[in-house]
Amino acid sequence: MSLKSKPAPRRVSTKSASRLTFREGNEVDPHVLLPLLHQAPWAKQRTLEDVRLMLRSTDLVLTAWDGACLVGFGRVLTDFVFRATIWDVIVDKRHQRRRIGTELVQRILRHPKLARVELFWLCTRRPGFYERLGFDSKRQTGMVWAREDAGQLE
Repeated sequence: MSLKSKPAPRRVSTKSASRLTFREGNEVDPHVLLPLLHQAPWAKQRTLEDVRLMLRSTDLVLTAWDGACLVGFGRVLTDFVFRATIWDVIVDKRHQRRRIGTELVQRILRHPKLARVELFWLCTRRPGFYERLGFDSKRQTGMVWAREDAGQLE
């Protein structure tokens, strides 16, 4: 009788076993969203009231959830025909490198309500991420007016 060793049990990684879902809608609880936004250096000063107002005034909101945990967020301001601007794409630091940000941006670009939009804009400190998704930093120019700097002109 030959002795055969049993194969080692297969481990299921938490990444593949996650219950990742994507949702659309501005009904995100600001108390849940604010800690995610505060992970980004550019959003650390945002307040609960500002987040409430932002959600009410945004045309399209997409979120990513791992079970009941908010792990990704992105939003769009648009006229639904000519221009759309993508804002605040952020993924929880513990969930990065799982293509959640990529999926959020692709869902925005493919969204049926945005099918007629000719040009999508965004501002970023991570151009490499967006260039891999087809965005081109050399094609357009942009300018910024900052309220905090306006007083210096007077």
